[in-house]
Amino acid sequence: MKGIVVESETKEPLIGASVRCGSVGAATNTDGKYELSVKEGSYDIECSYIGFENDKRRIAVSCDTIINFVLKSSTSELSEVVVLSRSVMDRLRNTQSGMERIDIDEMSKTPVLFGEHDILKSLQLLPGVSAEGDGTGGFQVRGGTASQNLVLLDDAPVINSGHLFGFFSTFNDPALSSATLYKGQIPARYGGATSSVFDVSTKAGNPERYNGSFTVGLLSAKFYIEGPIIKDKLSFFASARRSYMDLFLKFTDQFKDNSLYFYDINAKVNYNVGYNDKIALSLFVGRDNLGMSDMMNMQWGNITTTAKWYHSFNDRLSSVATLYHGNFINDMGMQITSEDDNMNGHLRQTGIKYSFSWNPHENHNVDFGLQSALIDLKSAEWTIGATHQKEQRRGWESGVWINDDWAISERVHIMGSLRLGIMSALGGSPYYKMDEAGNIIDSYTPRNGKPYKTYLSIEPRLSLNYRITDMQSIKMAYSRNSQNIHAIRSTGSSMPFDRYAMTSNVIKPQTADQVSAGYVALFGNTRWEVSGEMFYKDIRNIYDYKDGKSFNSEIEIERLLLGGKGRAYGFEFTLRKNAGKLTGWVGYTLSWVQNKIDGINNGKWYTAGNDRRHDISVVGIYEFNKKWNMSAAWVFNTGQALPAPSAKYEVDGIHMFHYAERNGYRAPAYNRLDLSATYTHVGPKLTYEWSFGIYNAYSRYNPFLIVFETDENSPTGFKTMKYSLFGLVPSVSYTLKF
Repeated sequence: MKGIVVESETKEPLIGASVRCGSVGAATNTDGKYELSVKEGSYDIECSYIGFENDKRRIAVSCDTIINFVLKSSTSELSEVVVLSRSVMDRLRNTQSGMERIDIDEMSKTPVLFGEHDILKSLQLLPGVSAEGDGTGGFQVRGGTASQNLVLLDDAPVINSGHLFGFFSTFNDPALSSATLYKGQIPARYGGATSSVFDVSTKAGNPERYNGSFTVGLLSAKFYIEGPIIKDKLSFFASARRSYMDLFLKFTDQFKDNSLYFYDINAKVNYNVGYNDKIALSLFVGRDNLGMSDMMNMQWGNITTTAKWYHSFNDRLSSVATLYHGNFINDMGMQITSEDDNMNGHLRQTGIKYSFSWNPHENHNVDFGLQSALIDLKSAEWTIGATHQKEQRRGWESGVWINDDWAISERVHIMGSLRLGIMSALGGSPYYKMDEAGNIIDSYTPRNGKPYKTYLSIEPRLSLNYRITDMQSIKMAYSRNSQNIHAIRSTGSSMPFDRYAMTSNVIKPQTADQVSAGYVALFGNTRWEVSGEMFYKDIRNIYDYKDGKSFNSEIEIERLLLGGKGRAYGFEFTLRKNAGKLTGWVGYTLSWVQNKIDGINNGKWYTAGNDRRHDISVVGIYEFNKKWNMSAAWVFNTGQALPAPSAKYEVDGIHMFHYAERNGYRAPAYNRLDLSATYTHVGPKLTYEWSFGIYNAYSRYNPFLIVFETDENSPTGFKTMKYSLFGLVPSVSYTLKF
């Protein structure tokens, strides 16, 4: 059965209505439609929607059956029909706490930098999510760092998900079909992140007709095309994007020999093998290149590949088998005087994931499965003059899980899950024992592939959704998550040349326990939504550089680090307008993030660099008519916590700074206003769009980098220098769709 249309008495499609046919169910999409796959036969079918009486029928299903439902108001008068996105209904009904199903169409209307729609920057406008820096795509969730997020593209891990140091997203928006952020209770099928999981899926390709578009902006161009290879059997999707800032450099005498560009490619093929089977193959390639004549060249990027087999055993049991590979590489070369220096690294993850979904009955769903992956991590390889050093480790990470989502009654939904994780550091590379000063006192190189140190993690997760009324719910959750790959950052933002460390005999798995409680309510005939959620997170085995150490102080990264614990707690509040010509939201987050590491800050708790005490976002989207829409976004957050010198002294003629406290200084608060407008003309065969934008409309020069320099004229002996990236940045782009 496909093409089920859900209609009200006003004949307007209802988005987010629930449709269930036998044991199979789903919600209607943005067109008010959904596709259900069931065998021919007789079924009880039901459509439900908040504020309306359910429509129940007994039908005989054959090929391409189409059902038109008529829903009557549950009150004496017919209520006005309000079109809602699926994400709205999820926030109210879903048992999962802290889940945000991203409305890609809504996010594409928010203001952007350089005219590029960017799902990662749009994500930063949500409560509990903040940006790492001005204009960058790195995001921090509920007191976590960007390195504590797991970003997946079709189930393959993506590392450092940004082009040109994060100013452009890795994700090309025409290629995306869905995206979900888990910031509270993370489903048991995910492992390897203590802060959040951002799960992104790419488009499958239209199996019936060809579509495509081409977009040209000030700094980049992109296109996509999709369609059937064999109608209703085999389809494809392909997109590509490239920046052309390097072309402008060619017209300058000073920078004509420099390079500065990125490109990415997405491709996917879907094959409907039969009624019960489907195969999907996807590929992503992204590369950045930055070169300064013959002095320096930097390259970095991701390659991911995924193969999926979807299989339905019967109406109640289905499975997805996934093979995936993710490869992140970075390579930097410099020429200093007559020497050629080179630094590079990589993080490769190759694995299999096999998951099952079982529906014992319509109000009960059980997910279970297993996952196993080999990790190849080259923390660094340096060639400096005649010196060559390398640190490379391998590991084997596996997990099994079960998740039970059960609607005990119409009011009470409960979800309980358990994940067991196993991490083994494998032989073939040296492992060390060190004294308290970080000096190596012994080393051992196990046989290649032999487990040297193994850790077992037990991760229970539990959430409860209690529906007070049809329009109100309370959610409570507890979640434990562990992580075995650690990005060690010397700055407050993600950089492509950050060093990575893997769980070993010295570095322990990072573990986080989070509890949360929240309230969600719809009112004003579901047009308005209010929600609030409190959270507390306790983190063990966080790592930071020792005082005076940086990423290149030693090749053995474990000699540079100290481990300790952290905590984050706070409150999120959101007021949303879901329907009407004006939609949008106001979000506010109040939070505290602190670390405690022996050997840093005298062993006392200190404010973490990712602490953003106050974070506010105000987003408005206004539809003037079918052709024009406008959006505005204003953001404010407390400045970054930084270490600042408390004194200056001189040793052998060299000026040195003394730091009495870690992160005892606050950068100035950050705020900006972004504006955008889009004109759309729909023709019989072609549609075109003009998009106009202004980033940082009142041209506030927010701090991007703050450094402390010697100043003999200052009473303190030093001065604070603030560097900003952007003032007012206009943009324009043109898109042609067919």
